[in-house]
Amino acid sequence: MTISTLQKSINERLDEHYEEMVEIRRHLHMNPELSFQEEETAAFIASYYDTLQIPTRTKVGGHGVLAFIEGASPGPTIALRADFDALPIHDEKDVPYKSTKPGVMHACGHDGHTATLLVLAKVLHTHRDQLKGKIVLIHQHAEEYAPGGAKPMIEDGCLDGVDVIFGTHLWSSEPCGTILYKSGNFMAAADRFSIQVQGKGGHGAQPHLTKDAVLIGSQIVANLQQVVARKVNPIDSAVVSVGGFVAENAFNVIADSAVLTGTARSFEESARHIIEREIEQVVKGVCQMHDAAYTYEYVRGYPAVKNHPKPTEYIAGIANQTEGVTEVKEAETQMGGEDFAYYLQHVPGTFFYTGAMPENSQDVYPHHHPKFDINEKAMPIAAKVLANAVLSYNE
Repeated sequence: MTISTLQKSINERLDEHYEEMVEIRRHLHMNPELSFQEEETAAFIASYYDTLQIPTRTKVGGHGVLAFIEGASPGPTIALRADFDALPIHDEKDVPYKSTKPGVMHACGHDGHTATLLVLAKVLHTHRDQLKGKIVLIHQHAEEYAPGGAKPMIEDGCLDGVDVIFGTHLWSSEPCGTILYKSGNFMAAADRFSIQVQGKGGHGAQPHLTKDAVLIGSQIVANLQQVVARKVNPIDSAVVSVGGFVAENAFNVIADSAVLTGTARSFEESARHIIEREIEQVVKGVCQMHDAAYTYEYVRGYPAVKNHPKPTEYIAGIANQTEGVTEVKEAETQMGGEDFAYYLQHVPGTFFYTGAMPENSQDVYPHHHPKFDINEKAMPIAAKVLANAVLSYNE
């Protein structure tokens, strides 16, 4: 595979528009919106395309936006996806583009995803007479919070006629210039659960007259560790984590009730079923032992991201020949969740990471951290990989 004159021209144009990418990304970073509330962000995206006279569909499955670039010659229909919602986290960075909305920030790079795709679309549009097929640009709302935006956008037709889909996530833990790919299981199904233990409160000096919800809850937490260890096939990766335990009382009061919340991650549907069932078996058994009552809710989030082999091998090959990419390597499987999984259930495609580690090591923080930031130089690299993927796929 060789890099064509058209690819070189597009790569050069992307470099020329780097400052615009940064400007867009920082505007979005300063004006974040939470999942399912992204009205202004969606309007900004649609307005950008309107200025370029690129056809769009708005309010797709909610606040989603679609844009369409028609090539001059027949060819496949390729979808590229970027998400644009923020998180309920207070921005603690000391930078000029810090979030202006208290308690809301882009702590996962979605602002960079959006800026990357917008400028890529602008550049591809100027070369539309040299393109084959059709490009569908999917700007997705509400990736961060299940049920997410991908599923309703698909139901509203965002994948109609699409032959293949590509998406990338700017990844702050990997150096800029790195592309990480993986065929098959890439990111886990992400579920959540809630358990309310109803005991019988009382005075701390008279525990024999109570049904201690804290004690019961503590035993549940300890016993939940057996669900994966002794019920799930060790070949199938899975995890059950309790993240919240609330039983607030005065120091001398034994709790009447306690609420436990947590998450379960898995890759195989068989393991997912086992986890959902066995959590309740643990809760039921412990509560019966203490003659306490309980309520249990298990909410299924996104399914596992399972990349298709051929598109994954293809994107790895493209990345190896993309300007600015210094390393292409197979990624480790991640227990994080992503609703890109839904797209892959409908059409072939792949989701990959683009390294975006800040240059200053003191500025490197994990995703969803109050001081999270990215290396903005990763954006044109991501754009070039996606552009080259589109152009080569059209050959």
